[in-house]
Amino acid sequence: MIEAVQTSGLKRAARPGPVQVIAVTGGKGGVGKTSVAVNLATAFACAGRRVMLLDGDLGLANVDVFLGLSPRHTMAHVLSGERTLEEIIIESPQGVQIVPGASGVAELANLSAAGHLNLVRAFSALSSQIDTLIVDTSAGISHSVVQFTQAAQHALVVVCDEPASMTDAYALAKVMSRNHGMRTFRILANMVRTPGEGELLFRKLERVTSRFLDVTLDYVGEIPDDPYLRRSIREQRPVVTAFPASPSSRAFKKLALRADKWPVPDAPRGNLEFFVERLIRTPQPRLEVVQ
Repeated sequence: MIEAVQTSGLKRAARPGPVQVIAVTGGKGGVGKTSVAVNLATAFACAGRRVMLLDGDLGLANVDVFLGLSPRHTMAHVLSGERTLEEIIIESPQGVQIVPGASGVAELANLSAAGHLNLVRAFSALSSQIDTLIVDTSAGISHSVVQFTQAAQHALVVVCDEPASMTDAYALAKVMSRNHGMRTFRILANMVRTPGEGELLFRKLERVTSRFLDVTLDYVGEIPDDPYLRRSIREQRPVVTAFPASPSSRAFKKLALRADKWPVPDAPRGNLEFFVERLIRTPQPRLEVVQ
């Protein structure tokens, strides 16, 4: 005889909550994207958030160099089938889970659309409980940049006071909006020499996009050109923990507090997305018997 299961003997299976996914991008190389990604991730970790950082420059990875790490395995081993994604994750001394890319691997730099899709889907199988995934994209507006940016919920576009930086940021917004339906871009000014310069750069970019593109730009702040930040890069340490009272460290902590409030979508957008299954918030609950 099968006994009736009492309500008190049921336990709702735990289901991971949605993950906030931020793609740090910008088009032009040299604007400091990796420094922003590393320090933003570290600022999240210092604030108690469970954060993962994916080095999305798969063929010319350098997140590990910024942090002074020497990973034994990288995305090259995952895509060759030698290791699972879970097996290559390493943790920085600051508490950030790092998914290392590979350096000098042409096959990864030219990963196919199917390869990117499989990689994004692989994150759904991770057992790690994380709140935020930060993706450090490669330079330019290559297929890889486009794939990773559209798979994120937020595009954090890093710009600096160089004509090529502004031109490439505009080109990125144009491609992502017209070809992939992205409408909102969050703009961060980096290596700012005087207070307020970042907002001037933002207004300049906004004037052009408002004329020719159907997009919304959100100014999220500026990171000062700080000698402590340059020193931390040479020492392969995040400025947030190496020099916590420095101007750039304070700016990154302020950015993390602001980014933590960016909304997570209520439902999937219907395209390639990281952790898409965690955005489906009203599934039928699975029940298991508690013995």
